[in-house]
Amino acid sequence: MVSDTLEQRIYELVKSHDGIYLFKKKELTPTTDLDSDLRLEDDEALALMDDFFTKFNVDRGNFSISTYYPPDPPLKDLLNPFRKSNIPKVPDFTIGMLIESARASRWLYD
Repeated sequence: MVSDTLEQRIYELVKSHDGIYLFKKKELTPTTDLDSDLRLEDDEALALMDDFFTKFNVDRGNFSISTYYPPDPPLKDLLNPFRKSNIPKVPDFTIGMLIESARASRWLYD
């Protein structure tokens, strides 16, 4: 029952940072990705994570928002048709990661 309460509290925290929907609410699951599914911007995700670390007393360890939201390439690189762009591989950033880290009381992912 404790984990159910913990999960519910994390879902509520994510919902509070996810905004308001006029038509259909998104169903949140452990596999919901904060970037690709919820489309949180990096500053919104950082605010969510700051709240998460504080409210759930989770040690942030080596957490860096740039791991999940790498910086955009310079505009000159985007406009140069001869420059091969390297698209960075961005790891998943899911609600399940928050749940598991809250259970462990530390950020489990680097």
